[in-house]
Amino acid sequence: MRAMLLSLILLLGACAQDGRLAPGQLVKTDIDRVVEAHRREAFASLKLLAEKLYRRNPAEWRKGGQPSMETAMAQLFDPQQAWRLPPLAGKRGVDAIVVGLTADYRGDRVMAFVGGMGGMLHAAFNEKTEFFLLDDVDPQTLYNCARNFEIAAWKLANARDAAGNPLLLSNEMHGQHNLSFEREFGKLIGNLDLLSRLVADKANRSVVKVIQSVATAVFLPVPGLK
Repeated sequence: MRAMLLSLILLLGACAQDGRLAPGQLVKTDIDRVVEAHRREAFASLKLLAEKLYRRNPAEWRKGGQPSMETAMAQLFDPQQAWRLPPLAGKRGVDAIVVGLTADYRGDRVMAFVGGMGGMLHAAFNEKTEFFLLDDVDPQTLYNCARNFEIAAWKLANARDAAGNPLLLSNEMHGQHNLSFEREFGKLIGNLDLLSRLVADKANRSVVKVIQSVATAVFLPVPGLK
């Protein structure tokens, strides 16, 4: 079947060489476009979360040696780095998230926390930005990523220093909940869950559901991070 698809792509590519069809249109399926749209939305939510965290915690981009929040954001979301961020010394995914929420960490916590989430998300989409006929995403990995973001959101809201102060200000403001963080996390998690179901249904695959208490939950594996 795969050989037949490759032959079809080569045949259609020859037609495209004659100027009759655009190559990018030939090899994209509906589900490819859906995956790309969900990826764009997921990273848009992540970028908004990073901006919100930097605005509430301006000391973090200063700790990272940046002259402004904008330059810190540019470094964090630089596509050339592909979430392999030099300040994190090779740490990605869960490792970066944990470091960012460790009490004795002296670096930019927002970069570590969001960088870890970004690396995990990038891996869940096979480190691709475009998807074509023979590309594939794993619904189980998307599901695991969503559960990990639930854990990350809980840890962000509850991580404290020795004096009981939040390591990163996010959900609470003057004793009241700032629900904008919760809403953005909810959008990101819901996006991944929906895409996981769509891909599983399209490919006739099953997803193993995991039920754990978020307070004691362990991060689930996301292949491609090592």
